[in-house]
Amino acid sequence: MGTCVKATFDGVHVRLGPEGKSLYEQSGYGRPEGDGLRLAPEEALYLLHRGRIEVPGHTFDSLLATLAARSNCMRSFLVYRDIRERGYAVQTGPHDFRVFRRGQRPGRGPSQYSVSVVSERDLVVFEKVVGEVSASQNIRKQHVIAAVDDENELTYYEVKIKALEGGEGGEGRPDLAGELVGRYAIVHTAGASLPGGWGMQLDPGRLVLSPLEILCLMRSGHLALAENGRPVDIGEFSKLARESDVEFPEKLAVYEDLRGMGYVPRTGYKFGHHFRVYTGRKPHSEMLVQALPRSASLPMSSISRSVRLAHSVKKKMLFACVHNGGILYVEFARIKL
Repeated sequence: MGTCVKATFDGVHVRLGPEGKSLYEQSGYGRPEGDGLRLAPEEALYLLHRGRIEVPGHTFDSLLATLAARSNCMRSFLVYRDIRERGYAVQTGPHDFRVFRRGQRPGRGPSQYSVSVVSERDLVVFEKVVGEVSASQNIRKQHVIAAVDDENELTYYEVKIKALEGGEGGEGRPDLAGELVGRYAIVHTAGASLPGGWGMQLDPGRLVLSPLEILCLMRSGHLALAENGRPVDIGEFSKLARESDVEFPEKLAVYEDLRGMGYVPRTGYKFGHHFRVYTGRKPHSEMLVQALPRSASLPMSSISRSVRLAHSVKKKMLFACVHNGGILYVEFARIKL
């Protein structure tokens, strides 16, 4: 369609008359309204920028300035333009945009992506993200976060609630007895190697267990621990561990959950996260996992660093959200649309 279609603007909506209906029928712009078409702000800006419509009394700059009362209008327009110019049909909603498969458009095929737009400085609230991703997955859409940085460059992240398949390395839970030394335990192994990747081998006959390992084994009945000849109480040791680590409750819940699925979680300190996780199928760890309370929020810039680091060491980046109903593993991964 080479002609420029004249639009009307009432200060809120941009509308086209019957002559604009072909924009919807051919390319999926707007939503039919009576005999004409109602355009979302991003659609109107894009079509005006491309010279496809005319808005009397407005240039692109003045219409953008008028619509910029919406705090994220510029970001949304940049994302809309980028996706359109990649060859996709786009409509607003149910989050910010829904994106159709290449060659498809509204009424002629299903959408593929649900897209949310954020800035690099926005706080990502994980409870909200879990709800959005669940909604997208329930209607069989890929959930994508489009992050716009301070120089208006775009990065796309696919976000999934990950159903972990289970590992093959963490099933073994030996029955052990040990001595509490501060927040650690010394366990005598008589030179035998232990299954399941537990502890740090101090020497051929002794193993050092961390607080997470101690509580996981004690709570499952596989570790008897004493201090100065007296049995160690689980509750007292748990309190001791929490005093020196404010994140300990979430870390313990995730550690036990991963162990219960057959994974071997080890400290992820050198990667800047709580755990590096072994599946038992490969000699190296395959995931980085950060334990979070359900109410947690992180800046998008922090999530970006985590994903980039995980990608650089060939691991998946998962955020484990702890709440009363269990633990949800939320995976972020950079994608190219």
